[in-house]
Amino acid sequence: MPDTIGIVLLAAGRGTRFGAAPKMLGSLDAKPLVRHAAEAAVDAGIGPIVVVLGAYGEAVRQALSGLHLGVIDNPNYAEGLSTSLRCGLDAVSETKGIIVMLGDMPRIRPAHLAHLAYTFLAFDPAPPAIVPIHGGRRGNPVLLNHRLLAPDLASLKGDQGAGRILAARTDIVELEMDAAVIFDIDTPSALKDAARS
Repeated sequence: MPDTIGIVLLAAGRGTRFGAAPKMLGSLDAKPLVRHAAEAAVDAGIGPIVVVLGAYGEAVRQALSGLHLGVIDNPNYAEGLSTSLRCGLDAVSETKGIIVMLGDMPRIRPAHLAHLAYTFLAFDPAPPAIVPIHGGRRGNPVLLNHRLLAPDLASLKGDQGAGRILAARTDIVELEMDAAVIFDIDTPSALKDAARS
């Protein structure tokens, strides 16, 4: 895969629904949640890859030790998701499109990322975004045509992600995928359930 598609892995949030422990460091199959997502990104052969850190930044950085990817700190992470998203997009802005991953989605595999990338690159002109769906539900990760969406992305505030922007458009390409794209972990009980499944 050429370096025409970047990956931004968002791992800066506090994960307040998870409780006092850092969600990104919750262990699943003997690995921190965030490492599952990061390894999928690396193994997809898509680059560059940037992980956005914030809360628990140093501990998350250590959890990613040995992986071939970049990490950046978002000093404004407490202001919400929008700041981490913009921070990551700015870091890989030279690419044609950017896959935005969430660090709490451990079932995403390299094949999901490659499918998004190759679908996007097959379009001429490129669409504003490729969004995975499962059972009629939109999921993640999404691939953004960040240049086309730049004005809208710049307008995001607080804890907003790109979902609001994409929901308002009728020209988004939806891509059917498996249930991994709608599976995330927000609570300790969800982590325990994932370990049993």
